[in-house]
Amino acid sequence: MSRRQFTALGLAATVATAVPVPAFALTGAQAQALVDRAVADINAIISSGGTEAQMVRQFKDVFDDYAHTAAIAASALGVAGRSASNAQRSAFVDAFGLYLANKYGRRFREFEGGEIIVQRTVPVNNYMEVQTIADLPGQAPFRVDFHVYDRPGRPVFFNLIVEGVNLLVSERQEIGAMLDQRGGNLDRLIADLRAMG
Repeated sequence: MSRRQFTALGLAATVATAVPVPAFALTGAQAQALVDRAVADINAIISSGGTEAQMVRQFKDVFDDYAHTAAIAASALGVAGRSASNAQRSAFVDAFGLYLANKYGRRFREFEGGEIIVQRTVPVNNYMEVQTIADLPGQAPFRVDFHVYDRPGRPVFFNLIVEGVNLLVSERQEIGAMLDQRGGNLDRLIADLRAMG
């Protein structure tokens, strides 16, 4: 087993602690209300008939409005973030937000002609899991789960599970591999993430 595979297994086992989770204060109704709004915005983007570039910009707005992008970015960067300067961390969060919008915006664009339907909300450790079903034409329905917590000020989602693929785990692996390919040069990674977005 490689070091990266071993690390991935460890991440999968402890993903709930991969981002800072405040005290449990969020209600199921609050979590579901957040996801209801996010899903309404996603469904509106999907059905808008906009170009891919327009949709990606709109998905960036969805992440900005409803996700804790800074925490997701910190989790993705992992230990490499410890030696980064404040300016590098800030630049990485911005570039990572564009990268997320581009990557997941394209994924959500595949939902065109379908919809995301909120099913139920269940408490898990110190966050709420809002379970939804993506019902797409010509495909079997599949789950998309939003992990929601209440950071100071407002509820946000900090993780997505799409067809069993965990955003926090997969992005930490992906960003780690991309950083390795660039010899650990965070500035190069930031520039390349911006170009992808």
